[in-house]
Parts: sequence; C-alpha cells; structure tokens
Amino acid sequence: MHILITGAAGMVGRKLIERLAGDQSLNGQPIDKLTLFDVVAATAPQNINTTITTADLSDDGVAQTLIAERPDVIFHLAGVVSGEAETDFDKGYRVNLDGMRNLLEAIRHVGDGYKPKVIYTSSIAVFGAPFPHSIPDDFHLTPLTSYGAQKVIGETLLADYTRRGFLQGVGIRLPGITVRPGKPNKAASGFYSAIIREPLAGQEAILPVSEDVVNTHASPRAAAGFLVHAASLDPEKLGPRINLTMPGVCCTIGEQIEALRRVAGERVVSRIRREPDPFIMGIVAGWSTRFDATRARALGFTAEDTFDDIIRIHIADDLGGNFVR
Repeated sequence: MHILITGAAGMVGRKLIERLAGDQSLNGQPIDKLTLFDVVAATAPQNINTTITTADLSDDGVAQTLIAERPDVIFHLAGVVSGEAETDFDKGYRVNLDGMRNLLEAIRHVGDGYKPKVIYTSSIAVFGAPFPHSIPDDFHLTPLTSYGAQKVIGETLLADYTRRGFLQGVGIRLPGITVRPGKPNKAASGFYSAIIREPLAGQEAILPVSEDVVNTHASPRAAAGFLVHAASLDPEKLGPRINLTMPGVCCTIGEQIEALRRVAGERVVSRIRREPDPFIMGIVAGWSTRFDATRARALGFTAEDTFDDIIRIHIADDLGGNFVR
C-alpha cells in the first residue's frame, strides 16, 4: 500500500506518521511506501520506504506530481491554521481552498479507474453561532471565520467528488487537539494547549480568554486514531454524509486548569497568567462548543473520557513521563 500525507511536517502529520510506523500496516495491508509532503521537510520513519517532497500544493503542477504514482490512501492535512487564515485572507484561500481543489482535480484527471481513499481534516470551525446546546452533524454550516468558510468549501468539494465517483472521501471535523507538543503555531486556539504545555515545561503561559470559555478537546494520539480509523470505513456503511464531527472531552478552561492541578499540582498551575486579548476573544466567541458525536462513535471513532487523561497522554507521549514540578 502506498500512502500520501500532505501537511506531513505538522503536529498531526507527525503523530500520524508515528502511528503508521508503529503499525506498519493500514486496513490489514502492509505499507510499502509513504510519501510525505509539506512546505518544509517532514521526518521519515526508519522502518518504511519513504519519499519526502517539499513544495506548495497551491502551485501549478505540484498535485499532479504527487498523484502520478497513484497512492492508495491520501491523508490531506495540509492547511493554514485559523489565526493565520483570518489575518492573511489571500494566503488562507490560496492554501486551504486552492490546494484542496488542485489535489482533487489531480485525482480526477488520472482517470483509468483510479479511486483513492481521501481523508480530509476539517474543523469544528465550520459551525457558527447561534448554537443549540449540543451540535449534531447535520447542523447548518454557517462559519464565522475565513478558516471555517474554507473548511466548509473543502467538505463540500470532498462530498461532490465522492458522489461523482472520482474518489472515496471521509471528512473528519477535528475538535481542539490538545495538548499540542512543540512550539505554538498561529492557530487562534493555541492557548488551549499553551496553558497546559508551558506550565508543565516550567514556563509561564498566557490565558487570553475567560475561564468560562467551553471547548471540546481530543489528544494528538486520538487525532491520529481518528485518521487511521477513517481510512478503514466501509463507504456503504458511511453513506452519503461523509463529513463527521469527531468525539472529544467537553469542558471549560477552568475545568482544564483544575485537571492540571489534579495531575501536576498547584505550583504548575501558578505559571498561568491571565491577559485578555480582544482579537482572540472575538474569534473564540464564534466557535461551537459541545457536539453530538453519536454517529461518529457508532462508526467506531473514540477519544479520551476526561481532560485528566489528555494531560497524562501529553506527559507520557511528549515529555517522557516527566514534567517540571
């Protein structure tokens, strides 16, 4: 099996590569080759034949080159994150929309019976207020950010190209992926990870919104699991509604902090500093919070049960089991 991962150098891409390298197979088939694509070089696993490519998917001809060897499964993770898509309108649409369209068109024009599985990472940003208490999959898509709008268009394209028989698509709407290891990116949601990650590393973290803000979270380990499971779904079982909201742990920021206190202690929590940021607060105010992931769970998607579990996974997976007390 040949697997292509776009956005392979990103955090979710790295976690997916680790998972695939550990399994060395997907859907019961051995992985013969990985193609890792991003604007910067990804890191190849040691135990799988890997090709690393760097380019911009929105540039002419790049997608055609990636598809030339007809990968069996494509994980399309490449994209500009929420905060950057909002501040740089042109870049957001070029990367998130043009890159997606180029990839799908390259697949379509191969023809000759080529019909890969395409797993697309969408976002809960596709939904916009006002919200019901818990948002179902079929809640209307009225995003309140450019990033959300770009993800809605991506979902629609994926569904239409699937309907027309050019590919087998599954769109997974990721909740807040927390705790993200490494350096923060330009995602407006970055503080959700920062208020856990930095204190555990012995550093101060800035909390730019109030503690009553609610979000739904899943760990990077769960995100990789979502992607792998999505690639295993039977199209007939999935049906025509191919874009799904993933499960997660719903909690307030205050509850996040209490979980950190239980897991790591008061001294770690004391490293969080409150500093309201109107720009971030404005973006977050338009985000959805609670989700009815009944359909995803029925299809076999799983996530953590508590935010304490998410913190412990970060400590185990990214901190070698240790943190600065």
